[in-house]
Amino acid sequence: MIQTTPIRQQRRKLINLIMLGFCMLATLLVIAPLIWIIAYVIQQGLPAINWSFFTQLPTPVGVPGGGIANALVGSAMTVGLGLLFAIPIGTLAGFYAATHPDNGLGVALRFSADVISGVPSIVMGIFAYTIIVLPQRHFSAFSGGVVLAFIMLPTLTRTTEEMIRMVPKSLREGSLALGAAEWKTSLSIILPAAFNGILTGVMLAIARAAGEAAPMLFTAFGNPFLNLDYRQPVATLPHTIFVYAIAPYEDWHAKAWATALVLISLVLLLNIFARLITWWRVRHIGTYH
Repeated sequence: MIQTTPIRQQRRKLINLIMLGFCMLATLLVIAPLIWIIAYVIQQGLPAINWSFFTQLPTPVGVPGGGIANALVGSAMTVGLGLLFAIPIGTLAGFYAATHPDNGLGVALRFSADVISGVPSIVMGIFAYTIIVLPQRHFSAFSGGVVLAFIMLPTLTRTTEEMIRMVPKSLREGSLALGAAEWKTSLSIILPAAFNGILTGVMLAIARAAGEAAPMLFTAFGNPFLNLDYRQPVATLPHTIFVYAIAPYEDWHAKAWATALVLISLVLLLNIFARLITWWRVRHIGTYH
């Protein structure tokens, strides 16, 4: 039996403390820029936020007041439509890639998801402009939702695949052994077991797509008025930030910071809501995580 001398123990403790210190320093270096950015956005944007900022439409240059009600509605329309397209496709693709990892189609799905995730969002915007806007001969919220669906798909596919793989094989085998069909096992056992992780993937996809401004330049385009028609252009939060930020007016600059703060806050609230749903499911339903 090897005995450890007090000197060696002290040296190990010292090395352990040094490594922990390096880890803490690295963590601070990663978190510090995020905290700095959020604090700066709050400092610049908070003074311009009031109730009318959420309920009123934009005003012309030189007219005080105005808000981003049109952009809030437009972002909800495009992101919601993107989720409607991306969730079923991404979930099914991720499920197939996880259950058939060595199949040719499964390999192709994983490779395609990795490739699409690396494509610049502005290229996706040009693609949606070519296949939707040009044939329709006008910009629309529908084209904006389609391009956001393309942006969400890789995140949803890869997250679903990883979450399905984390589900113990014994659950699937037990269900099949009891006589359940393959499709029923997938819907009733595997997907509910991976729901918490898939929901996290949905939130990541929303955060990834909600802040994209470049694709909106080629699809939704922007609209100073409130519009609920998916066939017409709409304003979105990132596009509004872009328009206000490049304008030579101080009032619009303040509104750009305020809109950025609203966008960050909405993404944060969505993530908190997803965590609350996960916590409720774990506590009351006993879902495997």
